[in-house]
Formats: sequence, structure tokens, C-alpha cells
Amino acid sequence: MRVTREQFQENRRRILEAAGRLFREKGFSAVTVAEVMEAAGLTHGGFYGHFASKEDLAAQALGQALAPAPREPGTAPDEKSRDEKSGDLAAFVASYLSAAHRDRPGTGCALAALGSEAARQPAPVRRAFTEGLEARLARMQEALPEGDRAAALAAISGLVGALVLARAVDDPALSDEILAAARGALGDPWRG
Repeated sequence: MRVTREQFQENRRRILEAAGRLFREKGFSAVTVAEVMEAAGLTHGGFYGHFASKEDLAAQALGQALAPAPREPGTAPDEKSRDEKSGDLAAFVASYLSAAHRDRPGTGCALAALGSEAARQPAPVRRAFTEGLEARLARMQEALPEGDRAAALAAISGLVGALVLARAVDDPALSDEILAAARGALGDPWRG
């Protein structure tokens, strides 16, 4: 049975979505192609019609997971006042460093979920990670009142690092403490 172009694209979207979620939940090496295809509601045999290898899937799923969300129409970064930008950043930090985000890695930030593993992945996966980080960095830099790249790098590093640590510890109270301390330190560091 021949698949229409639209169905092919929909199947590919489902595969990438399932892979992105599973990779963030379990890591690259713990997820099999068969598991991804099952999660996407497809048979294992159709995989190679979409991807050359698991490495190709990992790179593309990571790229999709790290792609910036589209901006709302009419909200270019320079259209906001310094106070509005600062308030947006504080809200973002509070959301990012929340228990809900910590507890749902499959739907959360791929930088935090896969950052430590990306360093040991093949070049295409590392390239997708780098491009995703650069895109996130650009968005953070645009949101900062002075557009300071070093401050944006420090903020992203602090956010991701805090989330990684909060997920890694086996003590719930310490995990909450990590998130609270990071929220306090990063909650609104750009307001003058």
C-alpha cells in the first residue's frame, strides 16, 4: 500500500516527536529504533524510509527538540521595554526551574536532559546540539536588556546546570533546594 506524501510527513513528525521524548526520558543509548517506532504507532520496517540510521534519527530529533518556538507576531525583542524583558525573564526562570519541569524530562529542555550525553555522541548529534544551543543563546541574548552574550551564556549554563543537578540527586529536599537557590540567583539578575 502506497503512503501519500502527507501521510509520509505525518509519520515522520510522529517518529521525531516520539524519539525526542524518549531520548530525553531515557538517553540516547537506552532507546531502540523499535521502541521509537512503537511509540510513534508505526512498524519497525518503515524506519529506514525516513532515516539512514539511529544516529541520523538522534540528530534530527535533537534538532527538532531544540528548535526555538516561534515568536508571537509583533513581539520582536526590541519592541519591549527593559522592565518587560526583565519580567519575562523572571517568569521564564521560575518556570524552567520548577518541580514540574524537573519531573518531566521527556517534555522538557533537551539541553538539560541530554547535555551530558551529547559530548559522547557522533558528530551529527553534537552538531545538532551545538546549533540548538546557539539558537537558545540567541533568544536569551535578545531578551537581555543589553544583549550581553556572556550574560546569556552564564544564564543558560546556570539554568541547565541547576536542572541537571536537581534531577540527579536522590534527595527530594536537596533537589527542591537546588531549584530554589538557582531561582533566587537567576530569577532576575538583569534588572538594574
